[in-house]
Amino acid sequence: MRAIVCHDFSGSDDLKLEEVETPTPSGNQILVKIEATGIGYVDALMVEGRYQIKPPLPYIPGNEISGTIISLGESRTKLKIGQRVLASPSTGGLAEIIAMDADLCVPIPDSFEYNAAAGFLINYCTAFYGFNYCGNLVANENILVLGASGGVGLAAIDCATAIGAKVIAAASTEEKRNACLEAGATHVLNYEAENWREVLKEILGSQPLDMVYDPVGGAYSETALRSLSPGGRFLVVGFASGEIPSFPANLTLLKRCSIVGVNWGGHISQNPPTVQDVVSGLMEWIKEGKINPKEGQTFSLEQAPLAMQQILERKAIGKVVVNPGS
Repeated sequence: MRAIVCHDFSGSDDLKLEEVETPTPSGNQILVKIEATGIGYVDALMVEGRYQIKPPLPYIPGNEISGTIISLGESRTKLKIGQRVLASPSTGGLAEIIAMDADLCVPIPDSFEYNAAAGFLINYCTAFYGFNYCGNLVANENILVLGASGGVGLAAIDCATAIGAKVIAAASTEEKRNACLEAGATHVLNYEAENWREVLKEILGSQPLDMVYDPVGGAYSETALRSLSPGGRFLVVGFASGEIPSFPANLTLLKRCSIVGVNWGGHISQNPPTVQDVVSGLMEWIKEGKINPKEGQTFSLEQAPLAMQQILERKAIGKVVVNPGS
């Protein structure tokens, strides 16, 4: 089978498309033909050796897939050959076939397109967990989403809208801001403009800013924190800008606000049962039409290095998806 292989942590330019041995399922594993692989900022950082986790080399990048079960191996599971699933393996997604632990696979309905499903699990679980477990977002609250046009941001818009909150989406270009409006944002602004805090005040009028959802970090974070209303919640989701912000501690005192880290992966490693609760909640939202996960930009397996570069350069709109079979 074909796969993208990382031989050293020198970045996406040195990734190789190779013929590798097709895996054989063992124990509780099943074999999945990968239809789509979601690529995120973590994947791009990992192949550069800049992520906190460094897989043993060589390895196949990609930790979010959707596809079809083609073999059950020795697994005792309710899953069936031909069933459509999504999963979040630690590695191995940028390949035509993957051996997966059956317990990590989530069945998906026929109406859920593979490309949308491949970009769903991590971003939507993070948003659902952040809003319902960390920030307690409720209907009619105002939330500012930074970096709102990326896969993380669009998932946050979709989930916040499902809760009934009013979303102000911050993005750097008109094309990106239009994507945010299509996803359900109530207002948009350009957070690269010098006066963006004043624009935010005009949008809010007399209403409070109750929450900030920040997957970007850098210089934007402190400005957003200063814009938060007393009693508000600031959710730290990631650092796509490449810069980890330092907050003046007196701001939290003066505003009586909270800064909460949203680490979905860390949470489920300590609280595994949460996965089923969150995924079930999201699937219910899909069935009820409350959320509408969509595919972002798509690439072939050969173009996977380019896809990662698009993410690092913050050019991508929506979740980037690679189709190994194309």
